[in-house]
Amino acid sequence: MRNSLFLKVYLTLLASLVVVALASAVFVRLSHDEEDRGWGTRRDAFIAAMLPADAGMEETQTVLARLSEAFDADITIFTTDGSVIASVGAPLSFAAPDDKPGFRRGEHRRHLSTRLPDGRVVVARLGGDFFFGPPRANPLVWLVLIAVVTGLVAWPVVRHLTGRLERLRRGVEQWGGGDLALRVPVEGGDEVAAVAASFNRAAERIESLVAAHRSLLANASHELRSPLARLRMASELHEAEPSETRRREILRNLSELDELVEEILLASRLDHAGTVELADEVDLLALAAEEGARHGVEVTGEAAMVKGDARLLGRLVRNLVQNALRHGAPPVSVKISRHGGAIELAVRDHGPGIAEAERERVFEPFYRPSGRSEQAGGWGLGLALVRQIAERHGASVRQETSAGGGARFIVTFPAKHG
Repeated sequence: MRNSLFLKVYLTLLASLVVVALASAVFVRLSHDEEDRGWGTRRDAFIAAMLPADAGMEETQTVLARLSEAFDADITIFTTDGSVIASVGAPLSFAAPDDKPGFRRGEHRRHLSTRLPDGRVVVARLGGDFFFGPPRANPLVWLVLIAVVTGLVAWPVVRHLTGRLERLRRGVEQWGGGDLALRVPVEGGDEVAAVAASFNRAAERIESLVAAHRSLLANASHELRSPLARLRMASELHEAEPSETRRREILRNLSELDELVEEILLASRLDHAGTVELADEVDLLALAAEEGARHGVEVTGEAAMVKGDARLLGRLVRNLVQNALRHGAPPVSVKISRHGGAIELAVRDHGPGIAEAERERVFEPFYRPSGRSEQAGGWGLGLALVRQIAERHGASVRQETSAGGGARFIVTFPAKHG
């Protein structure tokens, strides 16, 4: 497989084994050469001691006979010019001492040639290994065998590791092709498994974001149809018979459209930004009083400073007040209070309230509470934006039923914001 990670890893392992084998062969060869030189020196000293220069011919012949019998050897002693001095066994030809001992083609006995201190040359054809050092197996053969065994053992290990990576790659490619529900298997507990788990978490997050955006687009399209239809009808009627009532209806629908588009853009911006820079010190009571004066709502409580974005916090208060006026009943009130260091912003109305089963769902984009007709309109993005803005400021928002009836929305800023 071209560009296969398995082949890359496996071939890298084999190449490493080859480098180790070659380096080991060089070191073994060097050490053997040194050992052979030491052995050759001791061997030559032994032969010189056994065949001293002052020994007579009879003594020399006796020593040769004993050596021949002991080592199953044919031995001949030559002068420096190649003349035979003494011989035992089959006759041998003169060989210079520089020739290395070894097997000859077609024979099973090795030859030795060494020069004695007095200039004589001893040539022997031996069946044993005494004069050649201890027998050794070829180190390259052992290194090749080790490399082959290691390669065979490494194959399933590397195949298992790269197989997991390949399955992860195929899963990512399939997910990137549009199968957002796909999750890759998490196998093992190493780094590959950690990557798979991280991918699954990211895939889940992205899938939820895409689903949320699709839902937002679908709901926004649905919500935009009503004011657009009313606007078109009012425009046609006003064109046929102009009146102040129809003009106001047109302006109201345009305002509703503008507000809805602004909320969609703000929700998208908050999703994209992820975090909000909390750089301003905002007086929550003053902010609530400003919104209360704009909508004719009573604001009470104590001054409380929170750290955040004044524009977003103003939008949070405005959405809560507008939601209470639109879906609750007067009187609507806003209260700022402290509880154990935490700051609470509470907006209360005296309407029918919200069923307990729907207290969390009202914060979903474009959620329409049960029992409300489409003509009455949904709750748009108002409360969804309230939750988004609160969370970006480290706050929480909840809804509860007031003791005297109606709904009460409470935004709690933790103590660190006070």
